Amino acid sequence: MATKSIGIREFRESLSTYLLKSSTPIAITRHGDTVGYFIPTRRKRTPEEKAASRRAHEEMQTMLAEKGITEDDIIRDFEEIRKKKRK
Repeated sequence: MATKSIGIREFRESLSTYLLKSSTPIAITRHGDTVGYFIPTRRKRTPEEKAASRRAHEEMQTMLAEKGITEDDIIRDFEEIRKKKRK
């Protein structure tokens, strides 16, 4: 599945459209750098799509656990990066 790239401003301005109508992953960029991803989950997903989402979640949790990284660590790092960029 191809990933579409869009700027953060466009994503924010069209958020409701992306939430309700998008069916492909979107790389969200700021000044050309990818800052996040939006991965849509359709309301009526196939069993295969549900299983793939579940596996991706489990793999991400395993990778974080192996590295000793918590969600709080990620949030704290993200906030520090944002503060540095604002200065």
